Amino acid sequence: MTASSTRRIHIFDTTLRDGEQSPGVALNHTQKIEIAHSLSRLGVDVIEAGFPITSDGDFECVSRISREVRGPTIAALARTARADIERAAAALEAAQKRRIHVFTSASAVQMEYMLRKTPEQVIEASVKAVQLARTFTDDVEFSGQDVMRADFDFVLRLYKAAIEAGATVINIPDTVGYGTPIEYGALIARVRDEIVMGRNVEISTHCHDDLGMATANSLAAVENGATQIECTINGIGERAGNTALEEVVMAIHTRRDHYRAETGIHTREINRVSRLVSRLTGMVVPGNKAIVGDNAFAHESGIHQDGVLKHKETYEIMNAELVGREAAVMVMGKHSGRAAFRKALSDLGYDIEGQSDHGLNDDALNALFVRFKELADRKGQIYADDLRSLVEAGTEVAQTFQIDSLQVLSGTRVTPTATVRIETPDGAREAAATGDGPVSAVMNAISQATGITPELESYRVQSVTRGNEALGEVNAGVRYKGMTVMGIGLATDVVEASGRAWLHAINQIVAGQTKEKSAMTAETP
Repeated sequence: MTASSTRRIHIFDTTLRDGEQSPGVALNHTQKIEIAHSLSRLGVDVIEAGFPITSDGDFECVSRISREVRGPTIAALARTARADIERAAAALEAAQKRRIHVFTSASAVQMEYMLRKTPEQVIEASVKAVQLARTFTDDVEFSGQDVMRADFDFVLRLYKAAIEAGATVINIPDTVGYGTPIEYGALIARVRDEIVMGRNVEISTHCHDDLGMATANSLAAVENGATQIECTINGIGERAGNTALEEVVMAIHTRRDHYRAETGIHTREINRVSRLVSRLTGMVVPGNKAIVGDNAFAHESGIHQDGVLKHKETYEIMNAELVGREAAVMVMGKHSGRAAFRKALSDLGYDIEGQSDHGLNDDALNALFVRFKELADRKGQIYADDLRSLVEAGTEVAQTFQIDSLQVLSGTRVTPTATVRIETPDGAREAAATGDGPVSAVMNAISQATGITPELESYRVQSVTRGNEALGEVNAGVRYKGMTVMGIGLATDVVEASGRAWLHAINQIVAGQTKEKSAMTAETP
């Protein structure tokens, strides 16, 4: 394979738009910005930051990402309505590189029941929308939803009209995951040969995983001329999700002999971004998930173990290190000092000098070191995954309230009771409360001490590492006065971890209220 024969495949990440549409996921602005910066470090070509017309919050978030994130093109979604396109253009105004992504529907069922338009009306509206978008930017993407259930001749007419109107990227979305690799690849080939015909127009693929074929369909599109793949971290998204970024990227990398293509992704960042998105969305990565699952590079069978010990390539087609999964055998404990702690975090790739936007300054390191010592006293040995979880759960939001002490009384014939002491800006507060169980009692006591009582919408607990003394990670999704946040807590005791997750959510609520008050004050003449 020569350099001239290798095609560049652009990676369009829609984790912050389609991915956030996953049921139960609600990211706040700080979390979205953190993910956007991580995607930039990962090396994606395009970040679809949101759908600005849907809410003021989405508009503000796209605007912030446009201002703060450099490197990738920032895209905003818009329907064919003038208001959508103008709103998207306004949100993208500060972007270094911007793209307006206009979409409509291509299948008869969606045109009739969703749009209530004839095919000719859909084409006319699409042409006008693309032309309007081109007045704001030279980079306009056009999509017709549900192409695999549409009349292919109409699909070709629709995309031909969009290209003639000025679309520079045409996206062929299998919105409901209906297609198979052979027929989807054949449609991409028709678009390439009958519509694009060598013109400087990029062909993009956007596949959903309803039948488990999103990755296969996207790769079939690459084989037939597509040069952009739309995907999400961990494959999250509507219903069964989207094409998983990590899967298509590593398939192209590992089988470059077959695809004769490459991406610009920094593969060693993949695992870190996967963990970040999983933590902030509360969506667990299955152990058997390709590339980023816990078992993706694990071997238990005696035959497999024997083969791998003799030569890794007997059962591994890629190295764990290639996707950022260094098997660092690192033992830290209660006797470890600050220097060793800093060195361990540095070895894991964290910015301990605080030079980047998401680096760890001295205050953050000191707070993390205190938590590290607390865990080491109780757990004994601390491993790489423990440290990663400690950092990821401890650097996201200002700590208006902090747990000073927590005690719980519970049993088969005892009413669960919790007593907490919370450090607040006005001094320490103590509170005691009962509940249906120890977790409920702790949450009630913390709410009493802080004066904030959110509504629990989702609750998940999992172990971070293996063994009887593994860290427990709790994700608590809560709602409070129209605000939805995800609280995260870590501790060897799941009841304590639940309390920390509850308090983490409350701290996010306080931060959000403070921001709203500041904005109102700024607007007051």
